[in-house]
Amino acid sequence: MRAVIEALQALRGVAQTTAATIVSELGSLSRFESPRQLMGYSGLVSREHSSGTHIQRGAITKTGNAHLRRVVVEASWAYQHRPNVTGFLLRRQKNLALDEGTKQMAWKAQQRLHSRYKKLAGRGKNKNQIITALGRELLGFVWAIAVKTEQQHKLAQAA
Repeated sequence: MRAVIEALQALRGVAQTTAATIVSELGSLSRFESPRQLMGYSGLVSREHSSGTHIQRGAITKTGNAHLRRVVVEASWAYQHRPNVTGFLLRRQKNLALDEGTKQMAWKAQQRLHSRYKKLAGRGKNKNQIITALGRELLGFVWAIAVKTEQQHKLAQAA
């Protein structure tokens, strides 16, 4: 668990407390087969009412883990700012001695989530709705980093 907590801290907006909360609420993230399952577990997916060929989507379901949802949405507020790795994030990444793959994934998350923020804001979306959408996508990156780290840790223990 410690390795996963440290790897998640490569993400912007995810410091030690947030990473520890995510891991303690979810346990092993490899139990989810896909990021979509994790997003559904958190309740950050939209409601759906469908009948025949008509599909209507609504607000988020809120049926999942409320504590996890709150922490992830709080972390996603950091992605409204331009992508960069400076200050606290740079020091955190250096102190934890993270591998390059994890850093690259965190950088990709910054770029993707910020561009999504700008795109949705440009369309005039409500800021809280934008941040919730970013939180959902952030969970996908959390899942990818955690599963990769868990696999690396298992291989290291086996060797």
